[in-house]
Amino acid sequence: MAATDQTIALARDYYDSAEADDFYRTIWGGEDIHVGLYDQGPDISAASRRTVERMAGKAGSLKGKHVLDLGSGYGGAARVLAERYGARVTCLNLSAVENERNRALTREAGLDDKITVVDGSFDSLPFEEATFDLAWSQDAILHAPDRRAVLDEVARVLKPGGEFIFTDPMQADALSDPTPLKPIYDRIHLPDLASFGFYREELSGRGFEEVEVEELTGHMRTHYSRVTEELDARRDELGASDAFVNRMLKGLGHWVSGAEGGLLAWGIMHFRKAA
Repeated sequence: MAATDQTIALARDYYDSAEADDFYRTIWGGEDIHVGLYDQGPDISAASRRTVERMAGKAGSLKGKHVLDLGSGYGGAARVLAERYGARVTCLNLSAVENERNRALTREAGLDDKITVVDGSFDSLPFEEATFDLAWSQDAILHAPDRRAVLDEVARVLKPGGEFIFTDPMQADALSDPTPLKPIYDRIHLPDLASFGFYREELSGRGFEEVEVEELTGHMRTHYSRVTEELDARRDELGASDAFVNRMLKGLGHWVSGAEGGLLAWGIMHFRKAA
């Protein structure tokens, strides 16, 4: 198995596992499993939904627009974009377990006609060129073995003038010694993370203009800290083993210390493909 395929398989197996599914549904935020914004309070689910609203506010009118959600998880953002903003959304995600829950929640919300859930990896998108008005992604591209391939695919499937709005946990641009981040690299089975500079350079080279980059790293630090606190306090609610919980607590701690030490970065990035 090629290294790229192996990394994708590892990510799929992790997110499809019963312990991971239980953790993300119970602790991380329910329908939204990404970094939240904590300027209005400490609740993880509410903070995660605020990120969706902040990102949607940057997109302009979405009524009738076709959105591709890359790494859509349980589909919380897709349902907001469809129900509240009138978009048509295609969800693309590699976890069969998450996709089935996304489909179930979407049926319950009565949004089957506006949301389609596709099993797949975002470094090889099963869509025609110039299909989508907006590409959207939340904290997913870091898992891609070849992030440049993901950006190639985003550029291919976006219409001219299309928007790309996304977040991603990253390493800081000024990082001189990546050694302290090795525990994070090892956990995601990749040699590095992207950075604001990486996305600026790579997207510019693909004909995108920068609309806005909002640096919000402090919220990532708070998010991982809050998830750590909730997991430790509510570990008895999970069906997960002590080994899984302890491993998660250790991994979350690496993200907290990395953000505190100025080694990591996170924010909302908005780019536009040339018309």
